[in-house]
Amino acid sequence: MATEILMPALSPTMEEGTLAKWLKKEGDEIRSGDIIAEIETDKATMEFEAVDEGILGKILIAEGTSGVKVNTPIAVLVEEGESAEAAPAERAPAPQQPADRAAAAQEAPAAAAEAPVAKPQGERVFASPLARRIAKEKGIDLQSVKGSGPRGRIVKADVEGAPATATAPKPEAVAEKAEAPAAAAAAPAPVAPPAASAATVAKLFADREYEEITLDGMRKTIAARLSEAKQTIPHFYLRREVRLDALMAFRSDLNAKLESRGVKLSVNDFIIKACALALQQVPNANAVWAGDRILKLKPSDVAVAVAVEGGLFTPVLRDAHLKTLSALSAEMKDLATRARTRKLAPHEYQGGSFAISNLGMFGIENFDAVINPPHGSILAVGAGVKKPVVGKDGEITVATMMSMTLSVDHRVIDGALGAEFLKAIVENLENPMAMLA
Repeated sequence: MATEILMPALSPTMEEGTLAKWLKKEGDEIRSGDIIAEIETDKATMEFEAVDEGILGKILIAEGTSGVKVNTPIAVLVEEGESAEAAPAERAPAPQQPADRAAAAQEAPAAAAEAPVAKPQGERVFASPLARRIAKEKGIDLQSVKGSGPRGRIVKADVEGAPATATAPKPEAVAEKAEAPAAAAAAPAPVAPPAASAATVAKLFADREYEEITLDGMRKTIAARLSEAKQTIPHFYLRREVRLDALMAFRSDLNAKLESRGVKLSVNDFIIKACALALQQVPNANAVWAGDRILKLKPSDVAVAVAVEGGLFTPVLRDAHLKTLSALSAEMKDLATRARTRKLAPHEYQGGSFAISNLGMFGIENFDAVINPPHGSILAVGAGVKKPVVGKDGEITVATMMSMTLSVDHRVIDGALGAEFLKAIVENLENPMAMLA
């Protein structure tokens, strides 16, 4: 029987993508686990793994086609001797409800970790052979896994991150989940006044020469998420200056000693380490907003904004408080390089409780950053500038000062707690040797 191959959801928030490249052609034999295409999401280019087996009878979506909705048929898989015309008629994916679209606009890591809904006992479980083998090896009950493949089929990615379960969930546990109050869902975003239409704006510039740039997936996501952030997150801002002279001298000394190992630490590496330690020193600030509750994290997972062509990524340095400066430096360089070529996997840029945005290398002395939900805060870092300062003895001297602004979600962190957190960051940077203790 002919089977449709559907546009996959390669991340928890993916709504549409671009079919960048077919790696198989019509007539090729397909086996479960084969990589058959490359799909571009708003953030990365990812490989699409076949779930079913058969012959690639017909390609429905050509290479380079953008805006392909999730669950749209993209090809037809047939059995030996079967015609592709026997495939079911193409169907459009079910339209999303407004609340679903609002949720999909967020790249919240909580969505990726959402607890799977257990299937009724006895119901047939659809899973790829590879997913079944991994589940068996890891002791995972497929009844409790939510499939992200075509027609809800469980694929490799669904079981790789699933926790091991000795037995299927008890009916009582399923009933408890089913009775969870609807209030657990995030409150709907307030309705904003309608923006001027594209046609209205274009009329204003009808007599001027301009180039129209079509929005790609990344720019659409940035526009949607940060508009939502400014409208729904109660931002407040805390500002401090940090004296960098001790750090600059310490960095210079360390780099001289590490030169033989090919290691060169940047000021940004010290900032990452200082923030990671501050999240441990002020644990109540290591938190995210989760709709109707606050999640207080134990590890310091620090996101760092990286500018790429057409937008930005925020790769996450996990367990940053446990890593050495040289390890953080190497990992950050690797993530930044792969971010610029859009080769990061979703788990590498989703998550974290806190982010850093550093524009100091562009000569920006200070600015206010927008919080990336569900983070509780973000640190905007400016350039180090030599300024006259009053010393402890009252004498005026010259010092290298760096401005920092902490944008804080008031639902998660109150003013005094935010001030304590920023103070810890400043003290770590002004006493860099203590960060190695």
